[in-house]
Amino acid sequence: MDRQRNTRLEAVMAEYGFTHQGLADEINQVTARIFGENHPRKCTDRHVRRWISGEVRWPWTRYLHALEQLFDRPAQALGFIPRGKNSANLPTPPRPPAPTKEVPVRRRRFIIATAATTVALALSIDETPTGGRLAMSDITRARERINRLDAHFAAIGGEPLLTVATTYLDRLTTAADHCTYGPRVEQALHTTIASLCSSAGWAADDAGNLDAAHRWRTTALQRAILGSNPQAQARAWSDLAIHARRGGHHREALRISQTALTSRAARQNPRYTALLQSRLAISHAHTGNRPAAARALLAAQTAHDRIDPTQPAPRWLNFLTTAEISGLAAITHQAMGHLADAETATAQALTLLEPGLRRSHAYYTVQLAELQLAQGNTTDAHTTTAAIDTTHIGSRAITDRLATLHRALATA
Repeated sequence: MDRQRNTRLEAVMAEYGFTHQGLADEINQVTARIFGENHPRKCTDRHVRRWISGEVRWPWTRYLHALEQLFDRPAQALGFIPRGKNSANLPTPPRPPAPTKEVPVRRRRFIIATAATTVALALSIDETPTGGRLAMSDITRARERINRLDAHFAAIGGEPLLTVATTYLDRLTTAADHCTYGPRVEQALHTTIASLCSSAGWAADDAGNLDAAHRWRTTALQRAILGSNPQAQARAWSDLAIHARRGGHHREALRISQTALTSRAARQNPRYTALLQSRLAISHAHTGNRPAAARALLAAQTAHDRIDPTQPAPRWLNFLTTAEISGLAAITHQAMGHLADAETATAQALTLLEPGLRRSHAYYTVQLAELQLAQGNTTDAHTTTAAIDTTHIGSRAITDRLATLHRALATA
């Protein structure tokens, strides 16, 4: 039979920022948890290359279990082809002893802590040099790690990743202070640190630590300027606008968004324009300028329509899908008091969301229930709320909103 390249696996690896060796390392971490640390056979980059080339169309069972856990989708959705009818049904992997019954909050904290440990091990942060000479290959590896960190954020939220991100920041800033490098590497290093600071800002935001979020976002802007990188600067400005809005400083958020839209990145890249115009629309809505909010929403949609799908997005911007544009439009409608329109746009966002974006799914499901309750539709609000499971989502921002929603429903 002709060999056929596994483009599905290749695409999901690119989405999550995995190299061949990086995926092999993470598979070994997962199989160690499932089958035991001393399993004699380890996954290598050669295994991954053979899967992608199509030389191996149905890997060993232990690797398939690991791949399904890592990417949260069945093996066949990853482009693998079963050898026969029976092989498509994977045997149940060994399970650890059943845990004793415990309080849901404690269970959630245990899951979050485990996720953080797993991510930290998988990123191999301690391999980042803190002395000697840095090359562009070191920067490339750092970017791959940050891409994987951002992929985990979309899947599990930022709270369990805050310590991971800040630990890695300590490592990179130590490298910046103690290693030697040329001007090109220096600029790339500043840009890479800016990217990680932005990720740390979101992780702190999810953890409910807004002061830390502001510090990291400010540092991200400083590093982006030092790196002379317009994309990193636009990202940092965008995050600072969100932070201002979180604190109720809507005019400040408006000015920041307007400033970000003058950047070269916003002028040249429709992805940045779509994101910044969406956030500008929210700020206009909060400051009472409804015509300007409507114009910004239209500009965001127009920019999003201009995105060339064949051009890959920066990993952190992968969340900016049609679903996210609908979700941000819903927030704008809600701020303007158009609750029915906001509910419709939120429902549309949930319909369009990709399964792997679990944090966004939880966020917008909470938003849908809030809108239903605000319109007096307690029956639908109860039904929507009952379907929300944040056990595997580490975001205090979401869980706090959910707790407030439960209290409101209890007295409705």
